[in-house]
Amino acid sequence: MIDEQKAILNYLSRRDLMSFSPVAALIDMDGTLYDSMGHHADAWYRLMTEEGIPTDHDEFYLYEGRTGVSTINLLFQRTFGHDATPEQAAELYHRKTLYFSAMPPVEPMPGAKRMVDLLMSRNITTVLVTGSGQNSLLNRLDADYPGAFPPDRRVTSRDVKHGKPNPEPFLKAMELVNAYPENCIAIDNAPLGVMSGHASGAFTIGVVTGPIPEQQLIDAGADIIYHSMPQLAERLPLLLDTFNTSI
Repeated sequence: MIDEQKAILNYLSRRDLMSFSPVAALIDMDGTLYDSMGHHADAWYRLMTEEGIPTDHDEFYLYEGRTGVSTINLLFQRTFGHDATPEQAAELYHRKTLYFSAMPPVEPMPGAKRMVDLLMSRNITTVLVTGSGQNSLLNRLDADYPGAFPPDRRVTSRDVKHGKPNPEPFLKAMELVNAYPENCIAIDNAPLGVMSGHASGAFTIGVVTGPIPEQQLIDAGADIIYHSMPQLAERLPLLLDTFNTSI
């Protein structure tokens, strides 16, 4: 059972706050705004198989939120005991993006636009926080989510030194809109993203949109879990209203 009031009261207690009034929503892209993680997993698996690096296809869902270089180095360290050279990493990530771009276009995640539109209607500023640098999706944001994620409200892999699970991406997003953690909601579908949002101090929503079990999002520190983006969109008004009545 989803209990918004309990989740908010637990957050207030953990953060030693008397109130919480969200002014910004910091939102992941892959698996949250777009139903794209299957394509990413396919592209990564093809790339690493070609490189002779043993992997499991579904493990790439667990790496969602890492920068491309971080993912490459994780697998290089596991297989070869060292990082890829910067040149290797750049070439490998370029190939991965080509594989992804050659696949059929992905669709926006069902329920995501309804969620974004509702946040904007409540005057909550929306900010993109993604570990990706995939232009084939970034270039679609203005058309699929008009007005929600202008270029000056985007944090991508190009903008951070440390990707998720480090809190840097979400903290940088807060800086872009001059917001404090206790005034921000973080929304992510992956354990690393939830860990990043939790560590940033934001109220962190975990959304189940793929094969990752709910318990992994709970263990990563999600303040509340929704079982799909449509469920989050449906219950978001209740959550936002509860923020204003929880104390």
